[in-house]
Amino acid sequence: MQQKTITDETLRMGVDVLSERDPDLYEVRARLGYPPTWIREPGFASLVHIILEQQVSIKAAATMFQRLESHLEMVTPDSVRRAGESGLRNVGLTRQKSRYCVELANRIASGELDLSRLATLDDAEGRSHLLDIPGLGPWTVDIYYMMALGRPDVWPQGDLALASAIQDIKKLDARPTRNEQLAFAEQWGPWRAVAARMLWMHYLDARGQ
Repeated sequence: MQQKTITDETLRMGVDVLSERDPDLYEVRARLGYPPTWIREPGFASLVHIILEQQVSIKAAATMFQRLESHLEMVTPDSVRRAGESGLRNVGLTRQKSRYCVELANRIASGELDLSRLATLDDAEGRSHLLDIPGLGPWTVDIYYMMALGRPDVWPQGDLALASAIQDIKKLDARPTRNEQLAFAEQWGPWRAVAARMLWMHYLDARGQ
């Protein structure tokens, strides 16, 4: 039976299953061991952090989030709404990401979105609530489900680091397209989020990060 959330135990279980099934992932485990769980606290602040990670490096996003947190003291819907789009831009957020964060805060403040309920909804229903919010595309929602809700069978669509890692371990001539990534990921169900963690671990190691 598929596990509902990623824990240290289920992560190791998933890695072992994938390593038996895929020789290239077996090599990743043999070389690097087990990846971190990379679990985040569910809630507004984590979702804002993921928005900041859109199309930038993890390090750059972390720096921006720290700056935002320092400015607001706490990253909450109320503090973001008080700052407004102009206040977020003054901290260094782009106009677009400022709008996304404020709109997310407004949806939560109005009661239109209850992030605490997502864990009780089936994935399709919960994802539809998030995808309805401007700026929360499939990649952002997938990362939230993987990292904050710990879902084991989610694949972050269009992730460039994963595309590069797949190219590396599968010895492809070019980075796989989004559809090609999804085809590879289908082979790794119901542990696609575990496979993603193994591939991120390879990507970071291969680039000395």
